[in-house]
Amino acid sequence: MLKSLLSHDLPRSRWLAGLLILIVLGLALTPFIFPSTRALNVAAKILIFIVLVASYDLLLGYTGIVSFAHTMFFGIGAYGIAIASSRMEPGWAAVGVGLGAALLVSLLLSLAIGLFSLRVKAIFYAMITLAVASAFLTLASQLSEFTGGEDGLSFKVPVALQPSTEYLEEPFLGAMIDGRFLSYYLLFAATVALVLLMLRIVNSPFGRVLQAIRENDFRAEAIGYRCVVYRSLSNVLAALFATLAGAMLALWLRYNGPDTSLSFEIMLDLLLILVIGGMGTIYGAVVGSVLFVLAQSYLQDLMKVGAAALEGVPVLSQLIAPERWLLWLGVLFVLAVYHFPSGIVGRLRAGLTTSPSKHHD
Repeated sequence: MLKSLLSHDLPRSRWLAGLLILIVLGLALTPFIFPSTRALNVAAKILIFIVLVASYDLLLGYTGIVSFAHTMFFGIGAYGIAIASSRMEPGWAAVGVGLGAALLVSLLLSLAIGLFSLRVKAIFYAMITLAVASAFLTLASQLSEFTGGEDGLSFKVPVALQPSTEYLEEPFLGAMIDGRFLSYYLLFAATVALVLLMLRIVNSPFGRVLQAIRENDFRAEAIGYRCVVYRSLSNVLAALFATLAGAMLALWLRYNGPDTSLSFEIMLDLLLILVIGGMGTIYGAVVGSVLFVLAQSYLQDLMKVGAAALEGVPVLSQLIAPERWLLWLGVLFVLAVYHFPSGIVGRLRAGLTTSPSKHHD
């Protein structure tokens, strides 16, 4: 049952399996274990990033395509929900129309980019996607009548998901059962379903062809696979999953703006998470997203504790001052890349495969 659910792509490492179980249980029980608003926001961000990073892994990790336009599709999903919900009566109909329109726009745009650009060399394709993403960001900032411009759009979600909607008067196991609670579990269910779907895709014959193209596109073409078609399909699938992640973000925040979903910083975060977690493995997106978002959210708090403990020590107290958290975040990423060149998931799996040979020797 579990093998079938995971598309026969098992962790293949006890440590990795344990880590994934811990992550799933932690995210599933967050509203009960950490009922604070901040903890819930961090967990929701992790869920959204898992889908977004895994969708980018379809492109970069499995197909070998370097694209800088991935956050554009993320933004399209968020803007689809925001525009529809602000122009229509707030409700599930607005969410459905916004999501449908966003998916259609992403489908057409990704198909156009794929067909017209994937015939060129990798570096030129990356530059084309960067230009398209920059143009879209400028467009989103200037079309203030539709997008709200730099200020973005605030909107109402369906009544069932609104924080003011209370399903129980008293807390249940320490958690308030309200619209926010329901929103979180909607995100959790969507993330689990989409991750399992992406696992199914990458472990299908289609996914094996993508990996063959990544390894050697000339040989893949020689044995009869049309690389342009498969790359275009990979581009479209990745874009659609990123659009769904954007819709999840908009529903959670009840707001969207250019910096929220279209920022180039998000694109850099995706690359970092993939490298840390491990490219070419959906599990890498899960592990990398959790570590990155937790470090981004709580490193400054840890440094405040450290700075208070070392107050008065001349050099150390300055080095770990809370305002220098970005410096230490960068150091942690450099160390992670240095010690885990194939990513955390790659390292854990390699550790398992090398141990039997050592025992045999």
